[in-house]
Amino acid sequence: MEQEQNDGMEIDLLELLFVLRQKAAGIVMAAVIAAALFGFGTLVLIAPKYQSSSKLYIVGQNSGITSLTDLQMGSQLTQDYIVLVQSRPVIERVINNLGIHLEYEELLDMIALNNESDTRILTITVTADDPYMAKEIVDEVADVSRQRIASIMNIGEPAIVESGHLENRPSSPDAKKNIMFGALLGAFLGVAVAVASYLLNDLISTEEDIEKYLGLNTLGIIPVEEGAERQMMIDRRKRRGRMHFGRDAS
Repeated sequence: MEQEQNDGMEIDLLELLFVLRQKAAGIVMAAVIAAALFGFGTLVLIAPKYQSSSKLYIVGQNSGITSLTDLQMGSQLTQDYIVLVQSRPVIERVINNLGIHLEYEELLDMIALNNESDTRILTITVTADDPYMAKEIVDEVADVSRQRIASIMNIGEPAIVESGHLENRPSSPDAKKNIMFGALLGAFLGVAVAVASYLLNDLISTEEDIEKYLGLNTLGIIPVEEGAERQMMIDRRKRRGRMHFGRDAS
């Protein structure tokens, strides 16, 4: 009994694969259309964003790092530096110095801070609609942060390891990634529609279906010429019309 169930499942899977093979052209077409739509939306509907980064070197004392204690202190100070860079006095001073029309929360959302593990390098990244604005803002944030850190923590100003770079290529959106995602989504939907239509189709249309679902053998096949079925329906309607007319006459 178990052997028969396994054989039936294997036949169903093979039949499903055959159906997917027949629908391959439609699945590919769905993938192409979805990829084109995602590509168009990425290039036309989504505004590009540009990034620029500046790096600060964290120090632990006025005269620089000279011992293991100073190295450990520099690592511990990183979180304090992050809080100070994001503080309202720093952000609002940057806004005033550059004369840009942004609120504190708006500019703060454009700034990302990152400290790579086992390093004393604090990376400040600004994302903006314009590459020149991104570079100008990140350089000003780094400069104002150095002054604020030195004033609050009573230490020497952190060194700028790397100033902002003018990036001509947008950091987002990623057109290639979105197009690939669209193609995969379209192909998935095409396969899903093909599988659903196969599972929901309970019509008996072939000899194999008769033997499989009804357990009957086909003794013969009556061929129907092209257009014959339509003519049969027309003749049937005519006969019904005559019968109805005869009843009315009587």
